[in-house]
Amino acid sequence: MSAAAVEGPYAHGRAPLTLLEQADQLMKQLPGHRVEILGGVLTVTPPPDPAHAKGLSRLRRPFVSAGLDGGRTEVLEGLGMWLPGGPDDFAVPDLSVVDADFQDHVVEYGCCDPAVFRMVLEVTSGNYANDLRTKVAAYGGARVPVYVIVDRRHERLHVLTEPMADGYSVHRIHLAGEKVTLPESIGAEVVLDVGQVLDDARPPARRS
Repeated sequence: MSAAAVEGPYAHGRAPLTLLEQADQLMKQLPGHRVEILGGVLTVTPPPDPAHAKGLSRLRRPFVSAGLDGGRTEVLEGLGMWLPGGPDDFAVPDLSVVDADFQDHVVEYGCCDPAVFRMVLEVTSGNYANDLRTKVAAYGGARVPVYVIVDRRHERLHVLTEPMADGYSVHRIHLAGEKVTLPESIGAEVVLDVGQVLDDARPPARRS
Protein backbone atom coordinates (compact mmCIF):
# COMPACT_ATOMS: atom_id res chain seq x y z
CA MET A 1 0.00 0.00 0.00
CA SER A 2 1.13 3.52 -0.67
CA ALA A 3 -0.41 6.80 0.38
CA ALA A 4 -0.69 10.02 -1.60
CA ALA A 5 -0.69 13.50 -0.10
CA VAL A 6 -4.06 15.06 0.57
CA GLU A 7 -3.07 18.28 -1.18
CA GLY A 8 -0.74 18.44 -4.15
CA PRO A 9 1.41 21.40 -5.20
CA TYR A 10 0.20 24.06 -7.56
CA ALA A 11 1.33 23.43 -11.13
CA HIS A 12 1.43 26.02 -13.90
CA GLY A 13 -0.81 28.31 -11.88
CA ARG A 14 -3.56 25.73 -11.59
CA ALA A 15 -5.27 24.71 -8.37
CA PRO A 16 -4.15 21.35 -6.99
CA LEU A 17 -6.06 18.28 -8.07
CA THR A 18 -8.85 17.12 -5.80
CA LEU A 19 -8.50 13.72 -4.17
CA LEU A 20 -11.00 12.26 -6.61
CA GLU A 21 -9.05 13.69 -9.55
CA GLN A 22 -5.87 12.20 -8.12
CA ALA A 23 -7.67 8.87 -7.73
CA ASP A 24 -8.69 9.03 -11.40
CA GLN A 25 -5.11 9.64 -12.45
CA LEU A 26 -3.79 6.76 -10.36
CA MET A 27 -6.39 4.36 -11.74
CA LYS A 28 -5.23 5.22 -15.26
CA GLN A 29 -1.54 5.02 -14.38
CA LEU A 30 -1.79 1.81 -12.32
CA PRO A 31 -4.30 -0.55 -13.94
CA GLY A 32 -5.23 -3.46 -11.71
CA HIS A 33 -4.46 -1.58 -8.50
CA ARG A 34 -7.19 -0.75 -6.00
CA VAL A 35 -7.50 2.95 -5.26
CA GLU A 36 -9.45 4.16 -2.22
CA ILE A 37 -9.77 7.29 -0.09
CA LEU A 38 -9.93 6.42 3.60
CA GLY A 39 -10.03 9.11 6.25
CA GLY A 40 -8.97 11.71 3.71
CA VAL A 41 -5.90 9.70 2.67
CA LEU A 42 -5.50 8.35 -0.85
CA THR A 43 -4.36 4.72 -0.70
CA VAL A 44 -3.24 2.39 -3.46
CA THR A 45 -3.15 -1.38 -3.11
CA PRO A 46 -1.26 -3.55 -5.62
CA PRO A 47 -3.15 -6.24 -7.55
CA PRO A 48 -3.95 -9.32 -5.43
CA ASP A 49 -1.47 -12.16 -5.29
CA PRO A 50 -2.63 -15.53 -6.70
CA ALA A 51 -3.52 -16.96 -3.27
CA HIS A 52 -5.58 -13.88 -2.43
CA ALA A 53 -7.46 -14.25 -5.72
CA LYS A 54 -8.02 -17.97 -5.14
CA GLY A 55 -9.20 -17.47 -1.56
CA LEU A 56 -11.62 -14.74 -2.57
CA SER A 57 -13.03 -16.76 -5.44
CA ARG A 58 -13.69 -19.75 -3.20
CA LEU A 59 -15.17 -17.56 -0.50
CA ARG A 60 -17.97 -16.60 -2.87
CA ARG A 61 -19.19 -20.20 -2.99
CA PRO A 62 -20.95 -20.49 0.40
CA PHE A 63 -22.73 -17.18 -0.21
CA VAL A 64 -23.87 -18.28 -3.65
CA SER A 65 -24.90 -21.71 -2.32
CA ALA A 66 -27.01 -19.97 0.35
CA GLY A 67 -28.98 -18.25 -2.42
CA LEU A 68 -27.60 -14.75 -1.83
CA ASP A 69 -26.42 -14.18 -5.40
CA GLY A 70 -29.68 -13.28 -7.13
CA GLY A 71 -33.15 -12.43 -5.92
CA ARG A 72 -33.18 -10.02 -2.98
CA THR A 73 -29.39 -9.73 -2.78
CA GLU A 74 -26.25 -9.92 -4.88
CA VAL A 75 -22.73 -11.12 -4.05
CA LEU A 76 -20.23 -8.78 -5.70
CA GLU A 77 -16.49 -8.19 -5.85
CA GLY A 78 -15.00 -4.72 -6.06
CA LEU A 79 -18.16 -2.64 -5.63
CA GLY A 80 -17.32 0.85 -4.39
CA MET A 81 -18.90 2.21 -1.20
CA TRP A 82 -19.26 5.97 -0.65
CA LEU A 83 -18.27 6.62 2.96
CA PRO A 84 -19.78 9.24 5.28
CA GLY A 85 -16.48 9.88 7.09
CA GLY A 86 -15.14 12.49 4.67
CA PRO A 87 -16.21 14.57 1.66
CA ASP A 88 -14.39 12.30 -0.81
CA ASP A 89 -13.98 9.06 1.12
CA PHE A 90 -14.76 5.76 -0.55
CA ALA A 91 -13.74 2.13 -0.11
CA VAL A 92 -13.72 -0.87 -2.42
CA PRO A 93 -14.34 -4.06 -0.39
CA ASP A 94 -13.04 -7.36 -1.74
CA LEU A 95 -16.49 -8.95 -1.44
CA SER A 96 -19.92 -7.59 -0.55
CA VAL A 97 -23.47 -8.79 -0.04
CA VAL A 98 -25.77 -6.00 -1.19
CA ASP A 99 -29.45 -5.35 -1.77
CA ALA A 100 -30.62 -6.27 -5.25
CA ASP A 101 -31.48 -2.64 -6.08
CA PHE A 102 -27.95 -1.40 -5.38
CA GLN A 103 -27.69 0.16 -8.85
CA ASP A 104 -30.47 2.57 -7.88
CA HIS A 105 -28.32 3.86 -5.01
CA VAL A 106 -25.17 5.14 -6.66
CA VAL A 107 -24.11 8.25 -4.72
CA GLU A 108 -20.99 9.53 -6.46
CA TYR A 109 -17.95 8.32 -8.38
CA GLY A 110 -19.69 5.06 -9.21
CA CYS A 111 -19.90 4.19 -5.51
CA CYS A 112 -23.07 3.06 -3.75
CA ASP A 113 -24.73 4.29 -0.59
CA PRO A 114 -23.51 2.16 2.35
CA ALA A 115 -27.14 1.50 3.27
CA VAL A 116 -27.36 -1.17 0.53
CA PHE A 117 -24.44 -3.17 1.97
CA ARG A 118 -25.47 -6.04 4.24
CA MET A 119 -21.92 -7.38 4.64
CA VAL A 120 -18.41 -6.54 3.50
CA LEU A 121 -15.43 -8.90 3.50
CA GLU A 122 -11.72 -8.24 3.13
CA VAL A 123 -8.88 -10.71 2.56
CA THR A 124 -5.74 -9.09 3.93
CA SER A 125 -2.68 -8.46 1.82
CA GLY A 126 0.35 -6.23 2.34
CA ASN A 127 -1.90 -3.45 3.67
CA TYR A 128 -3.39 -5.64 6.40
CA ALA A 129 -3.33 -2.76 8.91
CA ASN A 130 -5.85 -0.93 6.75
CA ASP A 131 -8.26 -3.87 6.89
CA LEU A 132 -7.78 -4.42 10.63
CA ARG A 133 -7.94 -0.81 11.76
CA THR A 134 -8.75 1.90 9.22
CA LYS A 135 -11.57 -0.01 7.57
CA VAL A 136 -13.02 -1.15 10.88
CA ALA A 137 -13.69 2.50 11.69
CA ALA A 138 -14.79 3.29 8.13
CA TYR A 139 -17.27 0.43 7.76
CA GLY A 140 -18.53 0.82 11.32
CA GLY A 141 -19.10 4.53 10.78
CA ALA A 142 -20.95 3.68 7.56
CA ARG A 143 -23.23 1.36 9.59
CA VAL A 144 -22.43 -1.76 7.57
CA PRO A 145 -24.02 -4.52 9.69
CA VAL A 146 -21.35 -7.21 9.25
CA TYR A 147 -17.65 -6.94 8.48
CA VAL A 148 -15.62 -10.13 7.93
CA ILE A 149 -11.82 -10.12 7.73
CA VAL A 150 -9.74 -13.05 6.52
CA ASP A 151 -6.53 -12.22 8.37
CA ARG A 152 -3.86 -14.12 6.47
CA ARG A 153 -1.00 -12.61 8.46
CA HIS A 154 -2.24 -13.86 11.84
CA GLU A 155 -4.22 -16.90 10.58
CA ARG A 156 -7.57 -15.73 11.95
CA LEU A 157 -11.08 -14.93 10.81
CA HIS A 158 -12.63 -11.80 12.33
CA VAL A 159 -16.39 -11.24 12.41
CA LEU A 160 -17.46 -7.75 13.46
CA THR A 161 -21.07 -6.81 14.16
CA GLU A 162 -23.09 -4.05 15.86
CA PRO A 163 -21.62 -1.03 14.04
CA MET A 164 -21.03 2.26 15.84
CA ALA A 165 -19.48 5.61 14.97
CA ASP A 166 -15.85 4.52 15.26
CA GLY A 167 -16.02 0.77 14.65
CA TYR A 168 -17.99 -2.21 15.94
CA SER A 169 -19.06 -3.08 19.46
CA VAL A 170 -18.83 -6.85 18.84
CA HIS A 171 -15.57 -8.28 17.48
CA ARG A 172 -15.15 -12.04 17.50
CA ILE A 173 -11.97 -13.82 16.43
CA HIS A 174 -12.10 -17.39 15.10
CA LEU A 175 -9.32 -19.89 14.46
CA ALA A 176 -8.84 -22.94 12.26
CA GLY A 177 -11.01 -25.82 13.46
CA GLU A 178 -14.02 -23.58 14.07
CA LYS A 179 -17.12 -23.17 11.94
CA VAL A 180 -18.73 -19.76 12.03
CA THR A 181 -22.36 -18.98 11.26
CA LEU A 182 -22.69 -15.42 10.02
CA PRO A 183 -25.63 -13.28 11.16
CA GLU A 184 -28.79 -14.01 9.18
CA SER A 185 -29.18 -10.27 8.65
CA ILE A 186 -27.10 -10.74 5.51
CA GLY A 187 -30.09 -12.54 4.00
CA ALA A 188 -29.49 -16.25 4.62
CA GLU A 189 -27.57 -18.63 6.85
CA VAL A 190 -23.94 -18.85 5.77
CA VAL A 191 -21.49 -21.12 7.58
CA LEU A 192 -17.76 -20.63 7.06
CA ASP A 193 -15.19 -23.32 7.83
CA VAL A 194 -12.38 -21.15 9.20
CA GLY A 195 -9.62 -23.66 8.47
CA GLN A 196 -10.76 -24.07 4.87
CA VAL A 197 -11.06 -20.33 4.34
CA LEU A 198 -7.51 -19.78 5.64
CA ASP A 199 -6.12 -22.70 3.62
CA ASP A 200 -7.69 -21.43 0.42
CA ALA A 201 -6.12 -17.98 0.86
CA ARG A 202 -2.72 -19.10 2.15
CA PRO A 203 0.22 -18.38 -0.15
CA PRO A 204 2.34 -21.44 -0.99
CA ALA A 205 5.53 -21.90 0.97
CA ARG A 206 8.51 -20.37 -0.76
CA ARG A 207 11.09 -22.76 -2.10
CA SER A 208 14.58 -22.35 -0.71
